[in-house]
Formats: sequence, structure tokens, C-alpha cells
Amino acid sequence: MIRIVLADDHPVVREGIRGMLTGYDDIDVVGQAASGPEAVALVATLRPDLVLMDLRMPGGDGVAATRAIAAAHPATRVVVLTTYETDQDILRAIEAGASGYLLKDIAPAELARSVRAAAAGETVLATSAATALLGRLRGGGAPPPPALSPQEVKVLRLAADGRTNAAIGAELFIGEATVKTYLSRAYEKLGASDRTSAVRRALELGLLGDAPE
Repeated sequence: MIRIVLADDHPVVREGIRGMLTGYDDIDVVGQAASGPEAVALVATLRPDLVLMDLRMPGGDGVAATRAIAAAHPATRVVVLTTYETDQDILRAIEAGASGYLLKDIAPAELARSVRAAAAGETVLATSAATALLGRLRGGGAPPPPALSPQEVKVLRLAADGRTNAAIGAELFIGEATVKTYLSRAYEKLGASDRTSAVRRALELGLLGDAPE
């Protein structure tokens, strides 16, 4: 029996995935988590064979959770199951220790086959993920960092200082809704799910130098 934990912040999605796997006698969904930290805690308690991990969740993204699980519970395999397929997302997940990267439009039978393969120690990859990894191997290095606009950099720098959206707007003479738009664009480019992970990722990539005036 392959014991699985589902990690996704949408209950309907979790139930849909559980329903896809219910008909297989050798697969058992033993737990569900709504965030990365909750998934890490469930793995410590339940010691499942495999986690199907969403990539972006409020309260802690799937990459950080994957890294924590891989470090503390190496016997538990993590397979990312997400709607996002940018090269940056894929590479971050694999580098964090994920054993696979699948997309949520996968057919139920293919998902079951992937679960079995990952539990057996194989790497399972959607076509886009395999292409991204092959491109990295051929290119001999990581892809270039995402290009943030000058205004996105300014907004993130102020966010890194702990400013609220309203305070950022006042500083830059823009509306709070516009601040949210810039942040959302930065999240997408950085593969981040929230302000904290976006700032951390931007700092790691050296993107928060002085923004052009």
C-alpha cells in the first residue's frame, strides 16, 4: 500500500485528487494539508510514502516544504502537482528535493502510474519539466534570473523594509491597488506565493539593488 499525503490550499482540489486515486487498491490517501508547514507536520506524524505537493500556498510554499521534508524525512518522496510550469518553478522544486513534477491536468490513470513510479524510487516528470531540466543540462547552468521592472523592484524593496501596501503606495505616490498589482507580477516572475517568499527569492537572486529613478 502506498500511503499519500495531499498538500493543496484548495479543499475542492484536494478532494478531487483524492477522488482520482480512490479506485486504486494499492494507494491510500492518509492525510491532507492546506499549507507547506502543515504538510511538513503531517509527514512527521504520519510518515507517508509520498506527498503530492502544490507549489504555491499561503502560509508557506511547496518548495520550502519539499526542502524541509527531503532533509528531515528522506524516505518520504515528494512529487509536485501544480498548475505552474515555468522553468524557474520546475528547477526550484527539483533542486529542493522533489522526486517529480506533474501538472494538475494529468489523467487519473497517469497520476496513479506516476505515484507508483515515484514511490518505487523513479523520477516522474511532465513533458515541460523534462524539457526544462534537459535545457539546463545542455546549457550548463541555471536559467537567468527573472527580470523585474524598476517599479516592481521599488515595491519589493519597500516590502522588504516591512512597509504595508498602503505605506508603499504613499511612498511611491501610487494607489494601494496598484501596489498589489506590482506585487502580484513580482510573485509570478519569482515563483513566489506571498510577500515573504518573494522578498527572500529576490534577495537570493540579487534583484533588490537600487531601482532606477
